[in-house]
Amino acid sequence: MANVLELVLKLSLALFMVGNLLDMGLKLQLQDAVRGLRDVRFVVLSVLWGFVLLPGLAYAIAKFIPMAHPYAMGLVLLGMTPCAPFLPPMAERAKGDMGYTAAFMLLASVVTVAYMPFAVPVLVKGLSASAWTIARPLVLFLLVPFAIGLSIERRSASLASRMEPFVKKITGIDTILMLVLCAVIYGRKFLALGGSHAIGAQIIFFSIATVAPYLFSFGLPRSQRTILSLGMATRNLGAAFAPLFAVHEVDQRAIVMVALGVLMQAAFSFSAATFYGRSDSENMRAAHAASGHAR
Repeated sequence: MANVLELVLKLSLALFMVGNLLDMGLKLQLQDAVRGLRDVRFVVLSVLWGFVLLPGLAYAIAKFIPMAHPYAMGLVLLGMTPCAPFLPPMAERAKGDMGYTAAFMLLASVVTVAYMPFAVPVLVKGLSASAWTIARPLVLFLLVPFAIGLSIERRSASLASRMEPFVKKITGIDTILMLVLCAVIYGRKFLALGGSHAIGAQIIFFSIATVAPYLFSFGLPRSQRTILSLGMATRNLGAAFAPLFAVHEVDQRAIVMVALGVLMQAAFSFSAATFYGRSDSENMRAAHAASGHAR
């Protein structure tokens, strides 16, 4: 029975990745993304935080906080995969720049697929897999559906707009199924995390990943720093799971550690988005009040 549930979980995860990336492609306005991708400072800071500093942070936390190696492995994989597919609603809540949201999602998706096959063997000790073994599920379940969605949107925006709600609904149902399966299969192992330092390690990682890009992305306006912060606070869990499910006999504690990231990224990204949104509203009210007094 357990093997059947794990197989269903893997199929659910595959649908989660395909559905979310297809949905992203169907609604991505390429012209908006291109505007952000032409901003060299934004692109450089996105790549620096997403694929150098935060993977390094995850690796350092895994080294210095005593926890079992599989938990450390899961944390490093989380550190290497910025940008969850639900970034747009968080960006809207935070009143961030939606054009730069599109740019960040496109950039993060492409770089993740190119980056992980070479970075995983270096940073994730004990995960013996070739570059192609790691790249294959990322290309198949991330890049291909994203490219298909983008192609449909470019060829027929009306078809894309009709397909997107259906794809989003199916993916939403599958996400609930995936979370239920995680709870059923790994529920007891989640409880075992209490004395493992794994929860504390993730809290440290997500705290820094959320706050530091906002505070130290010098030269970017607030609306872009908000996107960078939320993009780093959210994690592409499908990409983090992919190397674990691509090889045989992985310690399930690594999978549990990545699954814990579902709760962590939801809590940190929602809290940050709410704070940024309220702060923006207060600034606008203060500006209106100041202009009123000036008149």
